[in-house]
Amino acid sequence: MRHFATRHRFSVWDGSQAAGAAADDVLGAMVDDLMVHGDLRWAMRNLLSRGMTMPDGGRRQGLRDMLRKLREQKRAHLDRFNLGSVFESIERQLDEILDMERATIDQWLSKADEAGPERDQQASASEPPSADFSNQVLREIAERNRAELDALPETAAGRMQQLERYEFLDHDAQRKFVDLLNQLRKAMTQTFFDDIEKMVRNLSSGDMARMKAMLRQLNELLSKQAKGVDPDALQSHFDRFMDAFGDMFGSEPPKTLEELLERMREQMSATQSLFNSLTPEQRRELQSLLQDRFDDADLNAEMQRLAEALATGGPRTSRYRFGGSEDIDLEAALRLMRELRDLDELVGQVQTADRSGDLDRIDKDLLQGLLGDEDADSLDDLKTLAKALEEAGYIRPAADKWELTPRGARMIGQRALGEIYARLRHQSLGSHATPEEGRFGERLEQTKPYEFGDPFHLHMPRTIRNAIDRDGPRTPVALRPDDFEIYRSERVTSTATAMLVDLSWSMALRGSFQAAKKVALALHNLVTSQFPKDAFHIIGFAAYAKELPAHELPFLQWDEYVLGTNMQHALLLAERLLARHAAGAKQIVMISDGEPTAHLEGARARFAYPPTAATYRATFRAVKRCTQSGIAINTFMLDADRHLKAFVDAIARINGGRVFFTSPDQLGEYILVDYVRGKRQRVGR
Repeated sequence: MRHFATRHRFSVWDGSQAAGAAADDVLGAMVDDLMVHGDLRWAMRNLLSRGMTMPDGGRRQGLRDMLRKLREQKRAHLDRFNLGSVFESIERQLDEILDMERATIDQWLSKADEAGPERDQQASASEPPSADFSNQVLREIAERNRAELDALPETAAGRMQQLERYEFLDHDAQRKFVDLLNQLRKAMTQTFFDDIEKMVRNLSSGDMARMKAMLRQLNELLSKQAKGVDPDALQSHFDRFMDAFGDMFGSEPPKTLEELLERMREQMSATQSLFNSLTPEQRRELQSLLQDRFDDADLNAEMQRLAEALATGGPRTSRYRFGGSEDIDLEAALRLMRELRDLDELVGQVQTADRSGDLDRIDKDLLQGLLGDEDADSLDDLKTLAKALEEAGYIRPAADKWELTPRGARMIGQRALGEIYARLRHQSLGSHATPEEGRFGERLEQTKPYEFGDPFHLHMPRTIRNAIDRDGPRTPVALRPDDFEIYRSERVTSTATAMLVDLSWSMALRGSFQAAKKVALALHNLVTSQFPKDAFHIIGFAAYAKELPAHELPFLQWDEYVLGTNMQHALLLAERLLARHAAGAKQIVMISDGEPTAHLEGARARFAYPPTAATYRATFRAVKRCTQSGIAINTFMLDADRHLKAFVDAIARINGGRVFFTSPDQLGEYILVDYVRGKRQRVGR
């Protein structure tokens, strides 16, 4: 076999090399959900939804955290702004423009009034007669303009329409009015286009003609699409359209007509959401302000035609209820509507991903734009969780879903065992029985002086140290029989165990089912890893009993359709399985929360509640058969009802086994400590 050299690349640590969540931690975060629901896909989806706490105390946020942030950001916008101020901003600008114009009119009239008397007093034959005529013309112009301003309508839209035909005397006022007009034109074009601002701001007659030509050809394309023109021919028309007008659609122009329509509909959706969020009066006012803003009937007509073509098939529009006090102008309001629309879109994507577990439903660029780099990185981290589990060999793809591998099931058992040991250490109960000195059995790390008959498992460092302590440091080291020190050992009995787990509905109702599954997995892991010579069987019982493979335990569910707690069948099945093992001790560990309510009559289960005498007799006969086969029955009861105590006491009298009354949260400690202590026997001195 050829061995290829592995190449490694090293670099200075800058924080970017931080590893993702370890597969063991990811699987551990899913265990409880997997145990409760028995559904790997649901457990993985719930992990993506709620995130996970890391071993170092840090937290990896989940989809629920992203949803919370998005909703908080949306609420912050709604609580901040006063949408009615859009009109107040336009009206303030109009008032400022009119005040500037009226001030200039007053100056013209004042100068004309001052020039009249002065000329009467200083009139001479040499003064040209045209001076009086010029002053009269200026007065007439000023008075005419004042009359036009006094006759302006009350509404902002009406004043804008009249002022478009008004000849300003104040150049600054005229410039401000043109700026306001372009602002409204931009808002109107942004209903469809997002990258046409420069043309609108400096709209020359040539630009007007080009925009009109673009709109006319675009409307013709939409007409061809509606008539069902061949897609290839339609794409060819679109390519020619983009060759002529592609520069009007930004640095990344659309590649297809559908892409362009999607962009325009999204733009239109933002404007429509603004309309929806206003009062009816404000809505009519804004529509009037934006309508026919170009001084070209054909251009306005093409705009209206485009709006009608896009009115159907567009995205759903929303209505937002603002409750803030901060003013906002029209341009900022349209930007805000687009952001709110993006927030709604992203909320929908995250909710869909939360339900399906498909993180590719989320637009990462949109997430990054709205929430920032940290949340975009969190999305990437979530996508690595399933990959980490697969690479560790804990899950594998199967058809259109994931399935747990036997290795994954063993790891769950190991973690369950670790949890129980951790609680034992916290309670100072110890995880193993204290070993005694002995001559035979498995070797321990402790040592003892050698005695005649002991296996010569020499601990060389201790042996040499004993000689040096006696004679001092010198060479050669002289060893004597008293210097020999050997490893301690203890005898471990071989055990065949059948664990009987109650699968009846009452176990789930009382919250005991998850604990029983965890304990079964933990004990299976303990036996297979630390006591490989032992045999271990898992039997589930409800109306009937059956042997269960350990790797199926995480997915095991209680039997909610068939009633009954058939201990008799479980005991008989355990007796048959344990009979296969000739040597060593044999025991049954039975976990239940109630009395037997079913027994076998022939091949069928007979259910009765309250339990009948026939059920009790059948169960006790099964106990007696196990006893005659030398099988100890240790019963762990999760309820302490008076009738239940009498029943399990009867089992103990027949079998001689022990009875433990415990709770689901302490079940694991009881069973594991009892199992390990039962394995240890004192050997030698």
